Amino acid sequence: MKNIYITDLDHTFLRNDLSLSDYTKTIWNAKEADAIMGVATARSFKRAKEFLAGIRLSAPMILMDGALIATEEKKIIDTKLLDQEIGDAIIFEGAKFGIYPFVLSLVDDNLNEAFLHSTLLNEDQKKVIAKYKASDGLEAFDTLRATKQNLKIVYMGEEQLLRDLELHLKTIFGESIKYILAPEAYVGCYFLTLLHKDADKAHGILSVQEYCDFELKNLTVFGDNYNDLGMFELAKTAVAMANAQEGVKQKATLVLPHTNDEDGVAHYLASL
Repeated sequence: MKNIYITDLDHTFLRNDLSLSDYTKTIWNAKEADAIMGVATARSFKRAKEFLAGIRLSAPMILMDGALIATEEKKIIDTKLLDQEIGDAIIFEGAKFGIYPFVLSLVDDNLNEAFLHSTLLNEDQKKVIAKYKASDGLEAFDTLRATKQNLKIVYMGEEQLLRDLELHLKTIFGESIKYILAPEAYVGCYFLTLLHKDADKAHGILSVQEYCDFELKNLTVFGDNYNDLGMFELAKTAVAMANAQEGVKQKATLVLPHTNDEDGVAHYLASL
């Protein structure tokens, strides 16, 4: 049975400028000839496709931290969505802390996505918005509401504020939703992501496993941040980048001597 390799994108497979080197493309595509190759990312379908131009994939993409599993041909394999009632309740509770989230939702079965936000933005959110275009589905609202198909709700800001918010939300929603609190390297703040309780990269891998029919003993994953830990626990071989968070390195089978900017994933694949 074939080996399978699944990599995170930001700060793992992608360089810090969000590009891929020709070396990485060559090594990855050569490996795809005799292995199952896939990605697991917090990114949307559209952004992932843009960043992976020139890369061959043989497994469905795990997107939006596992809330959406889809093929390159836009076939939806699985979704794990927050319903509108819970989404609105999360927004309501966050407003008590003076902060409003980004709401990323699925518009239709053609994988069109909406990126909703309040007209009230903090400085960290403004930096994020500046990186997007109108074609990315951006919509601003004086009164932000969730939709019927929410992929994830994301707060960005100072670490302590988000830790306080996470604790508050846990007292209300408990384990009915999933919480991811981690550093955001591009902007230099923290993010708090709220998801369906089964939306994570580990559950995403299990959906891909069912679709591609492989054994977990043949699975190798690559990552750098705390939202990768679920798939680290699932895989036989969990590979952390040299630039990974320290807590992630502690859970890894192997820590690479190379960073994402040094083509770490490609060097590992070439060494096999």
